[in-house]
Amino acid sequence: MMFRFLCCLLALLPTLAYAQTHNHGATTQSMSPTDHMKLGHANPAFTPKQPGQDAFAAIQEIVEVLEADPQTDWTKVDIEALRQHLIDMSNVTLLAVVGSEPLSDGMRFTVTGSGPVVASIRRMITAHAATMNGVGGWRFEAADVDRGAVLEVHVPPADMAKPKALGFIGVMTRGMHHQEHHLMIARGQHPH
Repeated sequence: MMFRFLCCLLALLPTLAYAQTHNHGATTQSMSPTDHMKLGHANPAFTPKQPGQDAFAAIQEIVEVLEADPQTDWTKVDIEALRQHLIDMSNVTLLAVVGSEPLSDGMRFTVTGSGPVVASIRRMITAHAATMNGVGGWRFEAADVDRGAVLEVHVPPADMAKPKALGFIGVMTRGMHHQEHHLMIARGQHPH
């Protein structure tokens, strides 16, 4: 029993020593914001990495890219346009209702919603179909319908299982064009 107690005590010693030398006995609740910042900079293990929200993180990443690029034309940068696009992405990913039916050469996805989700669906499907049409032999057809849009995906025979397996949102994620697309929107360009 004593051996177990000593092992636990020895395991805690580095933590107690660190707390004593870095906090001087103060709890994190009693520390000032400046003290918290010093603590974070003193030890990278205490520096948070995630900004807390995915759209915020995407915008933060784009802002860092723009600020690091000496060629950035700040008179054209439009971060609000990127924010609106990310709202569309969120609406379509989380709030849209998707129906699917097989086609002889792919899938038809009927995507609907209500309120502002309808416009988000139409913008996202139209943009994706235009951007990805023909890539990898996949053909996309988009059309507006009541409360949303239809996306038809026509694929080569070798890919027949993919559209059904991926489903609508998986099809929408195909192609690593999203990051570049976001940068173009933020730069004030119109990728569509």
